[in-house]
Amino acid sequence: MKAKKTVNVIYGREALEFVAVAAQYCAFLEGCEGCDKDDFIAAQLKLLPQIYARALQLPIVECSGDFLCEEHVKEEDYEWICRIVSAIMQDDDEYEDISMTDLGPEERVWHSVSEGLADVYQPLRNFVSVYQQRIEDCMHDALWEVMDNFELYWGQALLDTLRRLHQLRYTIRDDADEAAL
Repeated sequence: MKAKKTVNVIYGREALEFVAVAAQYCAFLEGCEGCDKDDFIAAQLKLLPQIYARALQLPIVECSGDFLCEEHVKEEDYEWICRIVSAIMQDDDEYEDISMTDLGPEERVWHSVSEGLADVYQPLRNFVSVYQQRIEDCMHDALWEVMDNFELYWGQALLDTLRRLHQLRYTIRDDADEAAL
């Protein structure tokens, strides 16, 4: 009887599928300048759920902390993504939302689609950049870091932005269609 070969988690199916969809998302945002708003929203409504689902399937790994790599995405890169998306979204970029707080009643806060998508882009682009370098110890810690940040921050940013994009695609359009009748 042959012993089952153990695959390093950084090369496991779950990690590689996540890398693929993360790279697709980053490439889309990096090349979307001038994109039609409806096409842009449609693409995001397909990509964001895939990213979220793939993140949920990633294996739990421990971080050594010795190999955390430098951030690839700088502030100017983040701002560039925000500007591109804001230009596409125009008047639909900023929106008011209700935020539930742990300490008190809900409060109304302003968000933007462009910042929400850039908040997802930044950790994903950093993660993909590490995988492109193919330094296994760094890849392992990057896998831990992207999941830690998913739990703490960008997972919620993804869901909030996805909800807004869904509203723009369906709820707001339906209201406009009814008004036209």
